[in-house]
Order: sequence, then structure tokens, then C-alpha cells
Amino acid sequence: MNLNTPAKIHVLFVCMGNICRSPTAHGVFRRLVQDEGLTHRIVIDSAGTHAYHIGEPPDRRARDMAQVRGLDISDLRARLVAAEDFKQFQYVLAMDRDNYSCLATLCPHGFEDRLKLFLDFAPELGIREVPDPYYGGQRGFEQVFDLVESAARGLLVDIKQRHF
Repeated sequence: MNLNTPAKIHVLFVCMGNICRSPTAHGVFRRLVQDEGLTHRIVIDSAGTHAYHIGEPPDRRARDMAQVRGLDISDLRARLVAAEDFKQFQYVLAMDRDNYSCLATLCPHGFEDRLKLFLDFAPELGIREVPDPYYGGQRGFEQVFDLVESAARGLLVDIKQRHF
């Protein structure tokens, strides 16, 4: 373990409204962390860069896809990301470049290294953005889930290598 590692690693997934991509990532990563027995070491949350859906559960289609994949994300509620999140979370993970730009504007000086594109943890995919499925059909939510699963595995490997 790195002596500079905090007792717990905090991970924040961020998309636009916090009702499709980021809660899906939250749920997928939560399951991986549980499966690895690391719930006492890794804290997970999700947020949105826009206040469209504050307090709402994930989109029904995201919840349905999660259920098909054996996850329950119905307990999650949308919230707005805040500048203070950069001080609490070692990983602030944007789903796409637009949200990355919003987060970069919000990020306090000295915390820029915490901000990353989530799919950078899955370079084998050959893409860097999780597409927003909100205005699409079921296939879009399936694709999001597949991309998120790959990146979540890569993220967990990164955290274990760097911090545990």
C-alpha cells in the first residue's frame, strides 16, 4: 500500500443529468467492488453537471437494463456535482468530453489530476466517450452498459495497483 493513500478511495462518476450513464457506472462499479470485498475501502457516488433531474432516480431504461444485468440501481438519486467534490474524490470520471469540459471549469486549482475520462480506463475499446443514450432506444442503453463494464474493470485494476 502506498503510504500517501487515504484510508478510503472515493470515486465519482459524472454525466450530464445523472440519470443514465453515471448511475449505470455507479451500479456496475459498486458490484465489482462488492465482488472484490473492497466496500470498506472504496466509496462510490455519481453526479450530474446539469441540474435537470436533481433528486430523481435513474431513467427507467437504465434501471431496466441494470436489472437485466443483475443490478439494482433504483436506490440512486441524481445530484449536481460541486467544486468540493474534487477535494473528496480521488477519481472524478467524466462520461464524455462535454462533461469533462464542464468539470474542468469547476475544478479547483491543484486538483486537476483527479479529473479523467472514464473510458480512458478501457483503452482497448478504441473510444474515449460513453455516448448519451437518453434520446435513443434500448440498444443505446445496452451499449452504455457494455462500455461501462469494460471501463469499470480497468478502473478497479488501476485503483488496486495505485492504492492497495
